[in-house]
Amino acid sequence: MMPDFIGREYELKLLNSLLAKKSASLVVIKGRRRIGKSRLAEEFAKKYPFYSFSGIPPHGKTSDMSERNAFLKQLTKYFKKTNIESNDWWDMLWFLAEKTKKERAIILFDEISWMGSKDPDFLGKLKTVWDTCFKKNKELILILCGSVSIWIQKNILSNTGFVGRISLQITLNELPLNICDQFFNERSSQLSSYNKFKFLAICGGIPRYLEEWQENISIDNNINKMCFHESGILFNEFDQIFYDSISSEADIYKKIVVALIHSPMERQEIAEKLKRVPGGDLSEYLDNLVSAGFITRDYTWHIKNKKTSKLSHYRLSDNYIRFYLKYIKTHITTIKTRKYKVSSLSNLVGWSSIIGLQFENLVLSNREIIHNILNVDYDDVEIDGPFFQRSTTKTKGCQIDYLVQTKTATLYACEIKFSRNEIKLDIINERPCK
Repeated sequence: MMPDFIGREYELKLLNSLLAKKSASLVVIKGRRRIGKSRLAEEFAKKYPFYSFSGIPPHGKTSDMSERNAFLKQLTKYFKKTNIESNDWWDMLWFLAEKTKKERAIILFDEISWMGSKDPDFLGKLKTVWDTCFKKNKELILILCGSVSIWIQKNILSNTGFVGRISLQITLNELPLNICDQFFNERSSQLSSYNKFKFLAICGGIPRYLEEWQENISIDNNINKMCFHESGILFNEFDQIFYDSISSEADIYKKIVVALIHSPMERQEIAEKLKRVPGGDLSEYLDNLVSAGFITRDYTWHIKNKKTSKLSHYRLSDNYIRFYLKYIKTHITTIKTRKYKVSSLSNLVGWSSIIGLQFENLVLSNREIIHNILNVDYDDVEIDGPFFQRSTTKTKGCQIDYLVQTKTATLYACEIKFSRNEIKLDIINERPCK
């Protein structure tokens, strides 16, 4: 039985709008591992004939033959008599198109990059069968889904063969705080806001991680079970994320996120830390990490003319990755021997500063909440985000966690702090401009 589905109203609305079309639809859904891509497709298709196919997770011995055999077996699951002469992609795709040529049908190719990465001609064959067969059914919706955002961007979204053919593309982000709050409230009325935030500061709004939360044990015990036990879902998740999402040159990607554990950095600073040149392939690696949703590039701006500055910081915006690198990775050996357990998260070294960064990510991903609190209409926001400027002979150095500049030239400077106790006005003096 599938878990309850919450949130994603906007994405479902976009998908449902395709049902009114008088032509076939090709859809791309991308996002990090565990974000709920295939679950969204299943929820959308629950009232209609639905055919779901998934690629095999990559490993050293995975081949194109393995992927094709897996696809053929899944075809057989839906259509008992396949009558296919071979497991060539041509034959299988044509067969599927023939079986779904009439009436409403929704097809999901899940983890499309796994399915087609071993055959350089796979996407070309898919494009041809789409043009000649699939799209002739005006009620057919084909969804291409995957965790490898970089591969999807390069091979599908930016591929001239698919230009003009994609009806809808969706990038799934973490669930917003109000939906996470709804998730907790539907399962427990006893959990405090402080403990909700503590859990989200580690796991973020990742649906699959939320599903592991157990209301009958404390937040600290939940984290122990998920992170500090060899069988915990988050113990081995880090390597799997990078292997699934950006397996090519994974080591350099890991080094970049490690460099960003403690604070945001400019590209030049990252280059110096990794002893690489700031341009060239480093820029591409950073762009790929942004595309995959693991880091965020925040641009500052000029307050007087409201123009975006060339100055930017890269921020590690995936809360789980930072927590893993800081606290799980350093204790892997003792965790495997079951000699490591955290009695309280507050006992972790440097916890207060790390949870502050984690909480900051949550706030920056849910800015509309601040707008509502400040009673600022969204249409009145000229520009917003983390604000920073270098110290020069003419200007002071400055860093503001979150700044909102409105069309009426009003500035709202926000300092983001996480505390169980009331935060008082003396916080204003803690972060003066340099």
